[in-house]
Amino acid sequence: MDDLKLEDRLLRIEQLLAANKEVLTLEEACDYTGISQSYMYKLTSAGKIPHSKPSGKMIYFERVKLNSWLLRNSKS
Repeated sequence: MDDLKLEDRLLRIEQLLAANKEVLTLEEACDYTGISQSYMYKLTSAGKIPHSKPSGKMIYFERVKLNSWLLRNSKS
C-alpha cells in the first residue's frame, strides 16, 4: 500500500477516535475548534474559554463546554 494512502487512513482513524472523546487535550481542542495553540493559550490565561488544569500544567477541555462556547453568540 502506498505510504501516503496509509498515512491518510491513519489520520482519518485518529480523527474518528478523537471525535468520540469527551475531554480533549490542548492540541485536540485546537484541531477541533480551528483555533491556533498560541491564541488558545491566550484565551485560557484570560479565562475566556472553559478549561481545566488539574495538575496545574496540562490543559483540558470538555467537548460539550467547547461547543457551548463556540455557539455562545448565535444569531437567528
